Amino acid sequence: MHHQQWRPDRFSAIVYALHRSDLKVKIEGDKPTNEINIAFVSQKRHYPISYHSERLSAMQDTTMVERTFSPPRASLLLQEAPRLFGELTALIATAPFLNQAPRGDGHPVLVLPGFSASDRSTALLRRFLVSKRYVATPWGLGRNLGPAMPDLAARLAEIFETVYENGNQQKISIVGWSLGGVYARLLAHHYPDKIRNVITLGSPYRGSPRSTRVYPMVQGMLDKPLAQQPISDLRHLAGTPIENVPTASIFSRRDAIVPWQIATEPTSTVAENIEVFTSHLGLGFSPAVLFAIADRLAKPDGEWQRFQRNGWKQAIYGAANIEQNSRG
Repeated sequence: MHHQQWRPDRFSAIVYALHRSDLKVKIEGDKPTNEINIAFVSQKRHYPISYHSERLSAMQDTTMVERTFSPPRASLLLQEAPRLFGELTALIATAPFLNQAPRGDGHPVLVLPGFSASDRSTALLRRFLVSKRYVATPWGLGRNLGPAMPDLAARLAEIFETVYENGNQQKISIVGWSLGGVYARLLAHHYPDKIRNVITLGSPYRGSPRSTRVYPMVQGMLDKPLAQQPISDLRHLAGTPIENVPTASIFSRRDAIVPWQIATEPTSTVAENIEVFTSHLGLGFSPAVLFAIADRLAKPDGEWQRFQRNGWKQAIYGAANIEQNSRG
């Protein structure tokens, strides 16, 4: 049977490595060449992939991204719904305040939903971004089912390229909620010259997925444990630093789904963590989160500065150094 050939890019290899359990994998190479050759078969197409990158050397030591923590306390899970209601109530009360948040320059922003969520979950966030003069685009792929979504990598890469072309090849900012933030970081590793900012909201990119409350649900979609998948190491790329792309990891110690430790990274000249005090489900509705997103996106390209916590922000956001603040 003749299979239609598709020329996948490096990003496709990475995302499939993260999720697909039906891969036929061949890994070759050593540290000097950093070459990984991957071939796998889907139901419809054959995908031969060669992935070359110096970044693979950073993936040799997987200790950092295999860090495992206990899932957030069960008591936090019971508080998710009430806190979400509180965020929605606060959003109404603070609408005049959010109107004063920094406005942008109209560049494109791609918004990616979390696991099991769809574009409906990011509708309010996207409306807020539009009100700040951005061209906010949903991912348009229905519910984010991760491992269960066929051809996800190719479809997501196609969406990115479409947004880039429709935006007159302006750099794109990406806002990813939970699992959507993992995808955002992978896109940034592949398209560093086309991405202006990456903002993640409670995204589990820097530790074992076993630490999350949704791990049993994800594992139920696979035919064997993630750790036993022959190319599982490629998922570590999401947890490695993204060179020359400003990243803001917005997180909450009150998150009942993702431990805050795996949703943050060491600070650098382009990487920062912003602590808020909301639930995981409320991250897309929290006035504090919306203001921080607007503030980050409004910085001119090439003129990135750290988020300032002066004045009233000291009461709304955690310390710049996450180790300085033990609240939550």
